[in-house]
Amino acid sequence: MAMNLATALAANSNTESAAALAQLRAYLARTNLAADSRLPPERTLSQALGVTRAELRKALAVLESEGLLWRHVGKGTFLGNRPLDTLADVAAITRRTNPTEVMRTRLLLEPEVARLAALNATPTQIAEMQNCLKKSREAASWRQYEAWDNRLHRTIAEATQNNLLLSLLDTLNAVRRAVTWGRLRANPVKPNPDHHSFSEHESIVAAIADRDMTRAAAGMRKHLESVERNLMKASLNGG
Repeated sequence: MAMNLATALAANSNTESAAALAQLRAYLARTNLAADSRLPPERTLSQALGVTRAELRKALAVLESEGLLWRHVGKGTFLGNRPLDTLADVAAITRRTNPTEVMRTRLLLEPEVARLAALNATPTQIAEMQNCLKKSREAASWRQYEAWDNRLHRTIAEATQNNLLLSLLDTLNAVRRAVTWGRLRANPVKPNPDHHSFSEHESIVAAIADRDMTRAAAGMRKHLESVERNLMKASLNGG
Protein backbone atom coordinates (compact mmCIF):
# COMPACT_ATOMS: atom_id res chain seq x y z
CA MET A 1 0.00 0.00 0.00
CA ALA A 2 2.81 2.43 0.91
CA MET A 3 4.59 1.62 -2.35
CA ASN A 4 1.43 2.24 -4.37
CA LEU A 5 0.86 5.56 -2.63
CA ALA A 6 4.43 6.66 -3.29
CA THR A 7 4.09 5.71 -6.95
CA ALA A 8 0.83 7.59 -7.26
CA LEU A 9 2.30 10.69 -5.65
CA ALA A 10 5.31 10.58 -7.96
CA ALA A 11 3.09 10.21 -11.02
CA ASN A 12 0.93 13.12 -9.89
CA SER A 13 4.03 15.27 -9.33
CA ASN A 14 5.30 14.47 -12.83
CA THR A 15 1.92 15.35 -14.31
CA GLU A 16 1.86 18.69 -12.48
CA SER A 17 5.43 19.46 -13.63
CA ALA A 18 4.53 18.74 -17.24
CA ALA A 19 1.41 20.90 -16.96
CA ALA A 20 3.38 23.80 -15.49
CA LEU A 21 5.94 23.55 -18.29
CA ALA A 22 3.21 23.53 -20.93
CA GLN A 23 1.53 26.53 -19.28
CA LEU A 24 4.81 28.45 -19.20
CA ARG A 25 5.57 27.71 -22.88
CA ALA A 26 2.07 28.82 -23.83
CA TYR A 27 2.43 32.02 -21.79
CA LEU A 28 5.71 32.93 -23.53
CA ALA A 29 4.21 32.21 -26.95
CA ARG A 30 1.10 34.24 -26.13
CA THR A 31 2.85 37.30 -24.70
CA ASN A 32 5.52 37.33 -27.46
CA LEU A 33 8.06 39.13 -25.26
CA ALA A 34 11.17 40.61 -26.83
CA ALA A 35 14.59 39.05 -26.30
CA ASP A 36 16.18 40.10 -22.99
CA SER A 37 12.74 40.99 -21.55
CA ARG A 38 12.26 40.31 -17.83
CA LEU A 39 9.48 37.94 -16.84
CA PRO A 40 7.07 38.86 -14.04
CA PRO A 41 8.13 37.89 -10.48
CA GLU A 42 7.63 34.21 -9.58
CA ARG A 43 4.68 34.93 -7.31
CA THR A 44 2.86 36.91 -10.01
CA LEU A 45 3.71 34.44 -12.76
CA SER A 46 2.68 31.36 -10.75
CA GLN A 47 -0.70 32.97 -10.00
CA ALA A 48 -1.18 33.93 -13.64
CA LEU A 49 -0.43 30.38 -14.78
CA GLY A 50 -2.36 28.69 -11.98
CA VAL A 51 0.61 26.61 -10.81
CA THR A 52 2.60 26.44 -7.59
CA ARG A 53 5.87 28.32 -7.28
CA ALA A 54 7.69 24.99 -6.87
CA GLU A 55 6.31 23.70 -10.17
CA LEU A 56 7.02 27.05 -11.83
CA ARG A 57 10.67 26.87 -10.75
CA LYS A 58 10.96 23.39 -12.27
CA ALA A 59 9.51 24.68 -15.54
CA LEU A 60 11.85 27.68 -15.52
CA ALA A 61 14.80 25.33 -14.96
CA VAL A 62 13.81 23.31 -18.04
CA LEU A 63 13.62 26.40 -20.26
CA GLU A 64 16.89 27.67 -18.82
CA SER A 65 18.57 24.35 -19.75
CA GLU A 66 17.23 24.84 -23.30
CA GLY A 67 18.86 28.27 -23.48
CA LEU A 68 15.53 30.07 -23.80
CA LEU A 69 15.90 32.10 -20.62
CA TRP A 70 18.32 32.83 -17.78
CA ARG A 71 17.93 33.72 -14.13
CA HIS A 72 19.84 36.12 -11.92
CA VAL A 73 19.30 35.93 -8.16
CA GLY A 74 17.94 39.23 -6.93
CA LYS A 75 17.23 40.58 -10.43
CA GLY A 76 14.76 38.18 -11.99
CA THR A 77 14.29 35.89 -14.97
CA PHE A 78 15.06 37.05 -18.50
CA LEU A 79 14.44 35.70 -22.00
CA GLY A 80 17.39 34.68 -24.17
CA ASN A 81 20.94 33.60 -23.43
CA ARG A 82 22.75 34.82 -20.33
CA PRO A 83 24.60 38.01 -21.30
CA LEU A 84 28.33 38.44 -21.08
CA ASP A 85 29.94 39.96 -18.03
CA THR A 86 31.73 42.42 -20.33
CA LEU A 87 28.67 44.39 -21.40
CA ALA A 88 30.55 47.68 -21.18
CA ASP A 89 33.11 46.35 -23.67
CA VAL A 90 30.34 45.16 -25.96
CA ALA A 91 28.73 48.59 -25.86
CA ALA A 92 32.05 50.18 -26.76
CA ILE A 93 32.55 47.81 -29.69
CA THR A 94 29.00 48.45 -30.89
CA ARG A 95 29.65 52.19 -31.06
CA ARG A 96 32.69 51.61 -33.28
CA THR A 97 31.26 49.07 -35.70
CA ASN A 98 28.44 48.70 -38.23
CA PRO A 99 26.25 45.96 -39.74
CA THR A 100 28.60 45.37 -42.67
CA GLU A 101 31.52 44.66 -40.32
CA VAL A 102 29.35 42.33 -38.28
CA MET A 103 28.45 40.25 -41.34
CA ARG A 104 32.03 40.22 -42.62
CA THR A 105 33.17 38.91 -39.24
CA ARG A 106 30.47 36.25 -39.19
CA LEU A 107 31.56 35.11 -42.66
CA LEU A 108 35.14 34.81 -41.45
CA LEU A 109 34.31 32.83 -38.31
CA GLU A 110 31.10 30.86 -38.60
CA PRO A 111 31.91 28.63 -41.61
CA GLU A 112 34.95 27.37 -39.70
CA VAL A 113 32.77 26.95 -36.60
CA ALA A 114 30.43 24.71 -38.63
CA ARG A 115 33.44 22.78 -39.94
CA LEU A 116 34.68 22.14 -36.40
CA ALA A 117 31.16 21.27 -35.21
CA ALA A 118 30.98 18.55 -37.87
CA LEU A 119 34.10 17.04 -36.35
CA ASN A 120 33.19 17.34 -32.66
CA ALA A 121 29.41 17.52 -32.22
CA THR A 122 27.94 15.00 -29.78
CA PRO A 123 24.76 13.08 -30.62
CA THR A 124 22.93 15.16 -28.01
CA GLN A 125 24.04 18.41 -29.65
CA ILE A 126 23.01 17.17 -33.09
CA ALA A 127 19.60 16.23 -31.67
CA GLU A 128 19.29 19.74 -30.21
CA MET A 129 20.14 21.27 -33.60
CA GLN A 130 17.41 19.16 -35.19
CA ASN A 131 14.99 20.27 -32.46
CA CYS A 132 15.85 23.91 -33.23
CA LEU A 133 15.06 23.28 -36.91
CA LYS A 134 11.67 21.85 -35.99
CA LYS A 135 10.83 24.61 -33.53
CA SER A 136 11.87 27.38 -35.91
CA ARG A 137 9.51 25.99 -38.58
CA GLU A 138 6.70 25.89 -35.99
CA ALA A 139 7.34 29.45 -34.78
CA ALA A 140 4.19 31.56 -34.64
CA SER A 141 6.05 34.88 -34.80
CA TRP A 142 9.32 36.40 -35.93
CA ARG A 143 10.43 36.72 -32.30
CA GLN A 144 9.94 33.02 -31.71
CA TYR A 145 11.72 32.20 -34.96
CA GLU A 146 14.68 34.41 -34.06
CA ALA A 147 14.95 32.84 -30.61
CA TRP A 148 15.25 29.36 -32.15
CA ASP A 149 17.55 30.67 -34.87
CA ASN A 150 19.87 32.08 -32.20
CA ARG A 151 19.69 28.82 -30.27
CA LEU A 152 20.62 26.83 -33.39
CA HIS A 153 23.69 28.93 -34.14
CA ARG A 154 24.82 28.79 -30.52
CA THR A 155 24.37 25.01 -30.37
CA ILE A 156 26.55 24.72 -33.47
CA ALA A 157 29.14 26.86 -31.68
CA GLU A 158 28.88 24.75 -28.53
CA ALA A 159 29.47 21.66 -30.69
CA THR A 160 33.00 22.85 -31.48
CA GLN A 161 33.91 21.88 -27.87
CA ASN A 162 36.06 25.03 -27.83
CA ASN A 163 35.19 27.34 -24.94
CA LEU A 164 37.38 30.21 -26.11
CA LEU A 165 35.80 30.17 -29.55
CA LEU A 166 32.35 30.02 -27.95
CA SER A 167 33.16 33.10 -25.87
CA LEU A 168 34.29 34.99 -28.96
CA LEU A 169 31.08 34.11 -30.74
CA ASP A 170 29.01 35.16 -27.72
CA THR A 171 30.70 38.56 -27.92
CA LEU A 172 30.03 38.76 -31.66
CA ASN A 173 26.37 37.88 -31.15
CA ALA A 174 25.99 40.43 -28.37
CA VAL A 175 27.32 43.09 -30.75
CA ARG A 176 25.12 41.77 -33.58
CA ARG A 177 21.97 42.13 -31.45
CA ALA A 178 22.92 45.69 -30.52
CA VAL A 179 23.58 46.82 -34.11
CA THR A 180 20.41 47.88 -35.91
CA TRP A 181 19.58 46.59 -39.38
CA GLY A 182 16.57 47.60 -41.39
CA ARG A 183 14.06 44.79 -41.89
CA LEU A 184 12.13 44.02 -45.06
CA ARG A 185 9.68 41.20 -44.43
CA ALA A 186 7.17 39.94 -46.96
CA ASN A 187 5.24 38.36 -44.11
CA PRO A 188 5.10 40.74 -41.12
CA VAL A 189 3.82 38.03 -38.74
CA LYS A 190 6.24 35.12 -39.14
CA PRO A 191 8.61 33.59 -41.73
CA ASN A 192 6.99 32.18 -44.83
CA PRO A 193 7.25 28.38 -45.25
CA ASP A 194 9.78 28.93 -48.07
CA HIS A 195 11.96 31.32 -46.04
CA HIS A 196 15.53 30.77 -47.23
CA SER A 197 16.92 30.05 -43.76
CA PHE A 198 14.87 26.90 -43.29
CA SER A 199 16.47 24.90 -46.10
CA GLU A 200 19.88 26.45 -45.47
CA HIS A 201 19.82 25.55 -41.78
CA GLU A 202 18.70 22.03 -42.63
CA SER A 203 21.61 21.61 -45.05
CA ILE A 204 24.10 22.77 -42.40
CA VAL A 205 22.74 20.44 -39.73
CA ALA A 206 22.61 17.50 -42.17
CA ALA A 207 26.27 18.06 -43.03
CA ILE A 208 27.22 18.22 -39.35
CA ALA A 209 25.27 15.01 -38.67
CA ASP A 210 27.09 13.35 -41.60
CA ARG A 211 30.45 14.54 -40.22
CA ASP A 212 31.08 16.27 -43.55
CA MET A 213 33.29 19.19 -42.53
CA THR A 214 33.67 20.67 -46.01
CA ARG A 215 29.92 20.62 -46.70
CA ALA A 216 29.14 22.08 -43.27
CA ALA A 217 31.49 25.03 -43.82
CA ALA A 218 30.18 25.64 -47.35
CA GLY A 219 26.58 25.44 -46.14
CA MET A 220 27.19 28.00 -43.41
CA ARG A 221 28.93 30.35 -45.84
CA LYS A 222 26.02 30.08 -48.29
CA HIS A 223 23.55 30.77 -45.47
CA LEU A 224 25.37 33.83 -44.19
CA GLU A 225 25.73 35.22 -47.71
CA SER A 226 21.94 34.89 -48.10
CA VAL A 227 21.43 36.67 -44.77
CA GLU A 228 23.79 39.45 -45.84
CA ARG A 229 22.04 39.95 -49.19
CA ASN A 230 18.61 40.16 -47.56
CA LEU A 231 19.78 42.54 -44.85
CA MET A 232 21.52 44.80 -47.34
CA LYS A 233 18.36 44.83 -49.47
CA ALA A 234 16.33 45.80 -46.40
CA SER A 235 18.80 48.53 -45.51
CA LEU A 236 18.76 50.02 -49.01
CA ASN A 237 14.97 49.99 -49.06
CA GLY A 238 14.72 51.63 -45.63
CA GLY A 239 12.92 48.61 -44.19
